[in-house]
Amino acid sequence: MDADKLYDYIEQQYVEDKTNYLFIDEIQQCEGFERVINSIYEEEIYDIYLTGSNAFLLSSDLATLFGGRVYEISLYPFSFKEYLMYYPSNDIDEAFDSYVKKGGMAGSYLYKTEEDARQYVNGIYRTTITKDIVRKFKIENEDLLIMIGNYLMDNVGNQTSIRNVASKLTSGTYKTNDKTVGAYINYFCRSFLFYPIQRYDIKGKRYLESDKKYYLSDLAFRFSEIGTKNADYGHLYENIVAIELLRRGYEVYVGKLYEKEVDFVAIKEGEKVYIQVSDDISREDTFKREVSSLLGIKDAYPKVLIARTKHDESQHEGIRIIDIARWLSDSQK
Repeated sequence: MDADKLYDYIEQQYVEDKTNYLFIDEIQQCEGFERVINSIYEEEIYDIYLTGSNAFLLSSDLATLFGGRVYEISLYPFSFKEYLMYYPSNDIDEAFDSYVKKGGMAGSYLYKTEEDARQYVNGIYRTTITKDIVRKFKIENEDLLIMIGNYLMDNVGNQTSIRNVASKLTSGTYKTNDKTVGAYINYFCRSFLFYPIQRYDIKGKRYLESDKKYYLSDLAFRFSEIGTKNADYGHLYENIVAIELLRRGYEVYVGKLYEKEVDFVAIKEGEKVYIQVSDDISREDTFKREVSSLLGIKDAYPKVLIARTKHDESQHEGIRIIDIARWLSDSQK
C-alpha cells in the first residue's frame, strides 16, 4: 500500500464521538509513511501505535521524524517468567532446562512435536533474514550471510573481532573481507536477530570500541539452525542473562578489569550491578575463577554470580550467588 492510499484508508475508518486507536504493523513497509503518520498525528483524532521488526523503527529515528513525540516499547521473546505462565511447573529446574531448548518464540508452543516447533522457529529466522536483510540491503551472497549468522550463534559469549571472522571464513570456502563481514553483522543487529554488547573498562571508566560480543535474541534460533552439538551451556546461559537484562531495561556492557573480564556491567538509573554468569560452580577451582573478577572490583556497587546451582540464594564475601532459574523467574532479584 502506498502512502496516499494508507492515508485515505485511515481517514475512512474514523468514528465520530469515539476514542479511535490506530495500530499499524510493520509500518516501514509503506514508503513515505512518515508523512502519513505526521498528518494523522497533527489532526489529534487517533491514539497511534506503530510496530516494526527492524531497527528502522528505533525510537531515536522516530523521534527525529516526529519531533520527539515518541514513546518506545521494546518487545522481546518470552522471558522464563512468561514461559512459566504458559507452562506452569512445580519443578523450576526442569522447566528451565526445557526453556533453554524451546526458547521464547511463543508461536512454537502450539506445535505438538519438537521437530514441528523447530521448523516453525527456523522459518521465522530464515524469513527475517530474507525480508529484513537480503531484500532490504540487496544482499547478493546469502550463503555467506547465513554462515556469518551461524558463526555468531556458535560464538555467543565470545569477544568477536570482525577481522578474525573474515579470516576464519576466508580460510574455508568463502571469499570475503572485513568490510563485508562488518556490514553483514550490522544487518543482523538492525533486524534484532543479534544484540551487540560493547566493552567497558571498569578501572578506566571508559567505553571500548573493539571486539564487541553479540548475543542472540532467542536461543531457539541457534538450536533450530545449528543444533545442540558442541553447545557451551555457560555461554548459552550468559546469552539468556544478557537478553533478560535488556528486557529489564538495563544498559548492558561487558566489563574489562585489567586482564580479567566481568560478564556484564548493567546500568539503570545511574546505578550499576556487576554480574558474572556460569554453568556449574560446584568445583572449587571454577568457583574461585568466577568470583575472582568480581572480588577485584573495589567500588560499592552490587556484585552477583548467576549460576546453575539449583539452590536458594547464598553469599560469598559480599557477592550474591543466585541460581539462574530463580533469578530469571523473579524480576526483583
